[in-house]
Amino acid sequence: MAGEKVVARNRRARHDYEIIDTFECGIVLRGSEVKSLRDAQIELKDAYGDIRDGEVWLERAHIAPYGFATGGGHDPERPRKLLMHRREIQRLTIKVNEAGLTLVPLQVYFKNGKAKVELGLAKGRRTYDKRQKIRERMEKREMDRAQRRAR
Repeated sequence: MAGEKVVARNRRARHDYEIIDTFECGIVLRGSEVKSLRDAQIELKDAYGDIRDGEVWLERAHIAPYGFATGGGHDPERPRKLLMHRREIQRLTIKVNEAGLTLVPLQVYFKNGKAKVELGLAKGRRTYDKRQKIRERMEKREMDRAQRRAR
């Protein structure tokens, strides 16, 4: 991970969704948004990806206004365009429309000075799936503890 600085992670996404595939996307930002990102002033909790007119957009990601920006800065909730190859977008469109999958931002980071978004192709988990996942995690922890005591 040389040259990567993680700005924000969407921890809730891995709990609420089963991540099938991940994609790295560039993001189109204004200057004051980049400054806010460098200060880690972003919230991905309610954010999602949307495909419109052959373009991928990041919706409802809140990037706080930069305090020292001139001209009023930027709109914190505006949709932001994500940069992907056309073939990737076409593949995503098919999967989202046919299988009923969702695009969820997993993390935002800087890679070699450029802002990137890790976008996950996800399927929603039901409540009992979440409970089962938590139960499996707890059982694995207990087994690890028992193995450490046995040594």
